[in-house]
Amino acid sequence: MNILIVDDTHPSLFEMLKQAGFVYRYEPAFKRADILTHIADYEGLIIRSKTFIDEEILQKAPKLRFIARAGAGLDLIDIAAAEKRNIKVFAANEGNRDAVAEHAVGMLLGLFANIVKADREVRQGIWDREGNRGIELMGKTVGLIGYGFNGSATAQRLSGFGCNVLAYDKYLVNYGNAYAWEVTLEELMEKAEVISLHVPLTEETRHLVNDDFIERMAHPFFLLNMARGEIVGLESVVNGLKSGKIRGTCLDVLENEKLSMLTPNQQAAFDYLRTSDRVILTPHVAGWTQESYVKINEVLVKQILASQKVEKSTI
Repeated sequence: MNILIVDDTHPSLFEMLKQAGFVYRYEPAFKRADILTHIADYEGLIIRSKTFIDEEILQKAPKLRFIARAGAGLDLIDIAAAEKRNIKVFAANEGNRDAVAEHAVGMLLGLFANIVKADREVRQGIWDREGNRGIELMGKTVGLIGYGFNGSATAQRLSGFGCNVLAYDKYLVNYGNAYAWEVTLEELMEKAEVISLHVPLTEETRHLVNDDFIERMAHPFFLLNMARGEIVGLESVVNGLKSGKIRGTCLDVLENEKLSMLTPNQQAAFDYLRTSDRVILTPHVAGWTQESYVKINEVLVKQILASQKVEKSTI
């Protein structure tokens, strides 16, 4: 099988592909036009975050048998267009679950303990102990929306802090375990003091957290988003922070991550968030560790090999 790789990737992938018997071409500088020109020659395509794979590209790919995304989530791929051509689609959600879970807990602890605010003040010569009195994670009720790889890994870590973890996942049944109670969305919104998002970006989840969602929460709460920026409406978050309904927020992702190209409304929301002591921001790195870079490749190659075995068994 001949595979085209059109995004930067950890070099561990190359040896894995060789050992599996695949031939690959590594072109991280390829633009959309380059993919359209060359994709006809390849049975496999590996992407990360640069290019949307849509009908136009797939029409140029008569040999394509799979698309693999070196990351979590498939919102960069037109799934319907791939399915009608019997093109398999893979993501490496499992590969960064530990990284995402650790980042979520780290951001939450940082927010509760005022670590970012206190560090900034001490560097400026301000020694304010009472102003940086924190709150404890122990005993808090945390609601996870989405209980796949990342959600379940986050629950495991939170349970170690003595949290009461509730989980809601529309697409799973009987998923409650030793780390989280399975609940309805209504029950989660009634009881949670912290909401953490672990769902993919779809038309259903786009702006899931909006003014109405925030209003429906029974208690003031903390909000974490390690998933996709467009799941959370930033203007709604700002409104929630101003009203006190949102006590604080940790955002690893934003609606628009091209900070030099924000709309006026996005800029106003971002300016508020970046100057608030109740907000911690990171640049979409929750799943971005040295270890996850390799794990993602391992997961992808394992899925590619498994799909080949299925194909051979049906011949």
